[in-house]
Amino acid sequence: MIIAVDFDGTIVEHKYPQIGREIPFAIATLKQLQAERHLLILWSVREGELLDEAVDFCRKRGLEFYAVNSNMPEEEADMSALRSRKVSADMYIDDRNLGGLPDWGVIYEMVHNRWSYNRYLNEIHDFERSQKVSWWKRLINKKNTRSKYDRK
Repeated sequence: MIIAVDFDGTIVEHKYPQIGREIPFAIATLKQLQAERHLLILWSVREGELLDEAVDFCRKRGLEFYAVNSNMPEEEADMSALRSRKVSADMYIDDRNLGGLPDWGVIYEMVHNRWSYNRYLNEIHDFERSQKVSWWKRLINKKNTRSKYDRK
């Protein structure tokens, strides 16, 4: 899967034009996704020196991107004015997403299982519902689990 990942507010806290602190588990999660053969594109509003700083920040932490602000690594930088800034990807991870940025553990689970956010929420809801036992069921289970010696 090709995944486009924003930098400011997604990999690091939003401090643009400076680089904020790394968001917990962002780099580790992205490295795990790469290990699972996903292609990562850094997709950022940053350009020039600011973009180089972001790429270096990730590189120093062992994260290399397939491409940066482009669909393929071989796209020429001087042609950037002629092409769209929107990269082609199967998934976009961005803090400006409707609903905000999920926790990186949630992001990993969604990508790993190929779930939409809606599917993830349904899975959580179904799990929680299966864990809840109604008051009536607890009462009935108590009555049914008494031994014959407990009954009067």
